[in-house]
Amino acid sequence: MGKLTMTRGLGAVATTAVTTLIVLVALFPILWAVLNSFKELMDIVTPVPRFFFSPTLANYQQVLASPEVLTGLGNSVAIVGLAVLLGAVLGVPAAYAIARYPIPAKKDIQFFLLSLRFLPPVAVAIPLISIWIDLGLYDSRLSMVVTYLLVTLSTIIWLSIPAFARIPKEIEEAAALDGYSPYQVFWHVALPVASKTLMGGIVFSFVLVWNELMIALALTSSKSMTLPVVASAFTSMGQEVPWGVVNASTVLLALPPLLFVGILGRLLNSMLKHK
Repeated sequence: MGKLTMTRGLGAVATTAVTTLIVLVALFPILWAVLNSFKELMDIVTPVPRFFFSPTLANYQQVLASPEVLTGLGNSVAIVGLAVLLGAVLGVPAAYAIARYPIPAKKDIQFFLLSLRFLPPVAVAIPLISIWIDLGLYDSRLSMVVTYLLVTLSTIIWLSIPAFARIPKEIEEAAALDGYSPYQVFWHVALPVASKTLMGGIVFSFVLVWNELMIALALTSSKSMTLPVVASAFTSMGQEVPWGVVNASTVLLALPPLLFVGILGRLLNSMLKHK
């Protein structure tokens, strides 16, 4: 009995150690970027990494003082926010319909949605450049919203179908016997039960389009540049790459998704408490 307890204790310690090591390895690039964002350029390019240095806010000041950054931030918030909102409003009901109703070629529809994620960004961007130029919408927010809507809609539907399919049909049938209409069954029964998985799909689609670079680089030139495009431009400033500015822009680029996850989580918890 004592040996069994000791073995279990050693197994738990080993599991904790391995888990901690994996977390540290995963977080190290993020922590290193944050650390470098407070360094002078000489402290970054030194052959021996410096963990002790005099921190500076000059990198963040340079990023935030750039008009291009403010323009890119505004474009990203407007374009990505509207694309994700429309993707959720259209995609979640569509996923429920596919999961619950006998739609012809249901498997083909699901495979088509999944195949959209297989396409490389270049394969999507090249024909879209021609389409938006012909329509006079190149380098516009509308063209970017529609383009990103293809990504958010397919991603949200693809991830939401299994969430609705896992809900026992007996729950919905009982609600229907109580006099609930199909709309009320969806809104008051299916949606709250699958809400956590749905939130994961919405957050994932937000992160995808927020960090997307190749399509935005191809479909914008000045007026509708998103924040990733602006951040990538910092690497071409002068002959020396301003690594401190690049790291600061990376940190600022990562903050909005974290805020979005926090706000969406609070909103979801509030909605569930009122149900």
